[in-house]
Amino acid sequence: MAELVIRRGLAEPDTSGTFVPHKPERPEKSDGGRPFRIVSEYQPAGDQPTAIAEPVAAMGEDEQTQVLLGVTGSGKTFTMAKVIEELQRPALILAPNKILAAQLYGEFRSFFPDNAVEYFVSYYDYYQPEAYVPSRDVYIEKDSSINEQIEQMRLSATKSMLERQDCIIVATVSAIYGIGDPVDYHGMILHLREHEKMAQRDVIQRLVAMQYERNDVDFARGNFRVRGDVIDIFPAESSENALRVTLFDDEVESLALFDPLTGHIQTRVPRYTVYPSSHYVTPRET
Repeated sequence: MAELVIRRGLAEPDTSGTFVPHKPERPEKSDGGRPFRIVSEYQPAGDQPTAIAEPVAAMGEDEQTQVLLGVTGSGKTFTMAKVIEELQRPALILAPNKILAAQLYGEFRSFFPDNAVEYFVSYYDYYQPEAYVPSRDVYIEKDSSINEQIEQMRLSATKSMLERQDCIIVATVSAIYGIGDPVDYHGMILHLREHEKMAQRDVIQRLVAMQYERNDVDFARGNFRVRGDVIDIFPAESSENALRVTLFDDEVESLALFDPLTGHIQTRVPRYTVYPSSHYVTPRET
């Protein structure tokens, strides 16, 4: 087993006088989640028990910075997974690029199949900024291509952070950049409950404000459709389940999750939270 080394007490950069963005209050977790439990046939060996015990002990002493050193193949990912299991805390894992992030995401998903392991990277498959070439007098327009699956995974990661305690986010360093106001995003969330008073027009208006599009023909992610007193919503962060809201007069009669391909009802739910279709939603100015 290659040697694993823990470095502690590293000097923190001086951030005095720097801008500190507004940090909104943490929303109440609607789903406590499950305890972190590794599913693996492997057991810590070699230097790994020490490399697991020291960070766990240091966290109890409020140690802010630690570095785990080891060559490729020394089991650093498994070691950090054991640290997460011991601490029972949500974790943010930053990788320098998408390739390494995807590798880490796959490994942590295999270690924690019963927990919310999410993937948060840039959703651009291709991005060309606008530019001007003076020598040729050529203006190049901005062009981009967005990967819808990655966009869905980003929104799923945001939902897990807001709802669950057992959350591990694997992201690239680009995640440090802002993507909108957290206060506005959280304020746009739509909470639906059975037997709650809410008119159909109000539900539709809220969905449109959350950047959902009405499409009664092509029911896809980020869309909703209306059929009489029934509103079907395909959540932007979901790839498997859609929500059916059945109204009676001005009351939510029932909520049910169904398969958007077959229309088969899977389960009824007493309440459901619909999240915005984009991170860039803003409330209407008053």
